[in-house]
Amino acid sequence: MRPPFTRTAGSLLRRQAPVASSSLLSRRAYASAAAAEVPAQVTTLPNKVRVATENIPGHFHSVGVYVDAGSRYESHKSSGTSHLLDRLAFKSTNKHTDDEMTVLVDRLGSQMTCSSSRETIMYQSTVFPQSLPLALELMSSTILHPNLLPEELETQKDAAAYEIREIWAKPELILPEILHTVAFRDNTLGMPLLCPESQLNVLGEKEIRQFMTDWYRPERIVVAGVGMPHEELVELTQKFFGELPAPPTTGLPPGVSPDFAQLASARATYTGGQEYILKPEEEFVHLYVGFEGLGVHDPDIYALATLQTLLGGGGSFSAGGPGKGMYTRLYTNVLNRYHAVDYCAGFHHCYADSGLFGIAMSVYPQFAQSAANVLSHQLDLLTRPQKGGITQIELSRAKNMLKSQLVMALESRLTAVEDPDSRQKGPRRGDVRED
Repeated sequence: MRPPFTRTAGSLLRRQAPVASSSLLSRRAYASAAAAEVPAQVTTLPNKVRVATENIPGHFHSVGVYVDAGSRYESHKSSGTSHLLDRLAFKSTNKHTDDEMTVLVDRLGSQMTCSSSRETIMYQSTVFPQSLPLALELMSSTILHPNLLPEELETQKDAAAYEIREIWAKPELILPEILHTVAFRDNTLGMPLLCPESQLNVLGEKEIRQFMTDWYRPERIVVAGVGMPHEELVELTQKFFGELPAPPTTGLPPGVSPDFAQLASARATYTGGQEYILKPEEEFVHLYVGFEGLGVHDPDIYALATLQTLLGGGGSFSAGGPGKGMYTRLYTNVLNRYHAVDYCAGFHHCYADSGLFGIAMSVYPQFAQSAANVLSHQLDLLTRPQKGGITQIELSRAKNMLKSQLVMALESRLTAVEDPDSRQKGPRRGDVRED
């Protein structure tokens, strides 16, 4: 039996403690306070595939292929396709059998990962320099030429069904997903990140290939790398992705679904709403209160990220140590005062054109009646300088924490490689050195 590949189906598989997107940070801004930023090099191939690199020296090369696709681009008919594509990555292709793919990935000596999010499907790897051509060849093979064999589909559907059940059994994992579906009801960011169980029997090879025809298009693909010469990655991308036909200069691409244009241009529409799930057997009562946040390109995105860091919070037990945020508001004002609160933290999700901001709580049932009042009081205090508004000390501490979190995140080369990719998807954000 082939060993499973590492999957990073991100936010649903761990308790949410969101940090502002790594793409907000210019890594070079921290090399020296006076150093000029070294921009990413970008080349657009004749077929409109974009290649971006950043020159961060090291013993390894990190490379990723980022497809402008995901659950926000799904219709009710295609809902769940991104989740299945995530699971079907690096299986058999028209170039490699399943066993051959396993052997070749092992030969890399590193991981090949695929993860689907609401706005991007990512294929990533960190490899030794001599393995870069093989890594990119395997990515192009699974992206452009998957076999999608019936037995592979059935195996991954069974695995997805198990994953869905496991996540729904853990409130701290499924509630952020429910929050999105309530906040953006029946549109874009509210489309489920997990494949609905009712869709597992509906989606087949035909539906998956149609989704790939719609969204796996050259103008929606960015190949990003860190550490390698720019010219090398351009040459390899042309070799492995140059076969994709260029998009038409006018009109829609051939073969796309009738609702392609509407889905591609749809903006996130915040609806708000309420959702109550009764589970008397649960040890804790879980509460999420959210508001519409900001898109990642909004000029105030850093201010909102700083506010989330200022609120901070976490679990009632911490192993201690510096940098844990023990002086943040939700620790000092909630967790340290109300022993019936097991978890309380601010959250912040940001996307291309909208986002979510709020506070999550987990409390013992006897405290449930008071939870909403405690939560709303903390939000209200932020707006009342005379009753505890934000102090200069708090603001300075939150800024420093945010900077530290961002820099630490970029210690991972796979995180760093997402920065040159993100620059291709919208205007450049402000420098984090700005106050």
